[in-house]
Amino acid sequence: MAKKVFVSGCYDMLHSGHVAFFTEAAKYGDLYVGIGSDKTIHELKNRNTINTDAERLYMVSALKVVKKAWINRGSGILDFLDDLKELSPDIFFVNSDGHTPAKEALCKDLGIEYIVSKRLPHEGLPVRSTTALRQECMIPYRIDLAGGWLDQPYVSKFFPGSVITICIEPDYEFNDRSGMSTSSRKRAIELWHTDIPEGDKIMLAKTLFCFENPPGTEYVSGSQDSLGITMPGLNKYDYNGHYWPENITTIPQSDILEWIEKHLWLVPLYPRKDGYSPLDNKSITKDKVESLSIAADNCWAALMKKDINLFGKAVTESFNAQIKLFPNMVNEDILEQIDNYKNDVLGWKLSGAGGGGYLIFISDKEVKNAIQIRIRRG
Repeated sequence: MAKKVFVSGCYDMLHSGHVAFFTEAAKYGDLYVGIGSDKTIHELKNRNTINTDAERLYMVSALKVVKKAWINRGSGILDFLDDLKELSPDIFFVNSDGHTPAKEALCKDLGIEYIVSKRLPHEGLPVRSTTALRQECMIPYRIDLAGGWLDQPYVSKFFPGSVITICIEPDYEFNDRSGMSTSSRKRAIELWHTDIPEGDKIMLAKTLFCFENPPGTEYVSGSQDSLGITMPGLNKYDYNGHYWPENITTIPQSDILEWIEKHLWLVPLYPRKDGYSPLDNKSITKDKVESLSIAADNCWAALMKKDINLFGKAVTESFNAQIKLFPNMVNEDILEQIDNYKNDVLGWKLSGAGGGGYLIFISDKEVKNAIQIRIRRG
């Protein structure tokens, strides 16, 4: 008997990338497809699908490599759980950007082989993703590499320091509420619809910052968010007790950007949970903020030298300083996942302050089940 192979996903705007993925999975046995419901996708991605779950089920079921498909009965990131247990497949097959440690652990508990595939197009066809086909998703994301939280005046008033960010092309639809500046990106889509417009990027960032934080806003988003997605390349923002940086340094050089792309690896976790607040239990003191500032300076120096060991060490120092200031940034699950990787990488941090999202690793060799990013150039 053929092995049973299970895959699960959204599969909106069905394209050649989906077909290539299904075809590769079907090489391992009979293919069963669990499809996320409209309700689940809206909860996870905070947007509606282009095609309803009934339409998506019809199209996926019509593919000759698919033995059977259905709409997953559950909700959330593991919406397929009940269906998976009922099917009892031999193999759970995922793309690298669909991998999570939770899925891997679940398969281990259930005795299911877990296979992670790289996103590969069919021979002669371009790489396709739903994100790339959604016109509004040309607006980038951002990652802060070090110094995050220093863009908040109630932090940098204790000690000045820098936040270092990179502007990320939207090759993946990064999880909502995952510390990738997704909330600022949504406001950018409201303003500009399809992409960051031409013009002075700092002025555009100020426009976005004001749009996201109108008078009376209770919690003001840090300006590194609006700056991080409007300004291409690698940037350093120097803060000293104010919402806007006193100085901005931009590095557009391709060799440094390519070097970062080569050594940065992201492992998906899960989106921030509703009601979560990183501000609970904060402990802000001058010495803790100074440690964060020093770590950011060390990170910038390492990037300018392209020193991978110093880069990894500085990113980890920055992360450790952050969680001393804001212990709620992490939980036992996050720390356990870091422990699973820390002996094989040179540095690590968590994207944003969401208690989830993505683990970001610095490594000079491939990190298992991780994805890599492209930094937006000018």
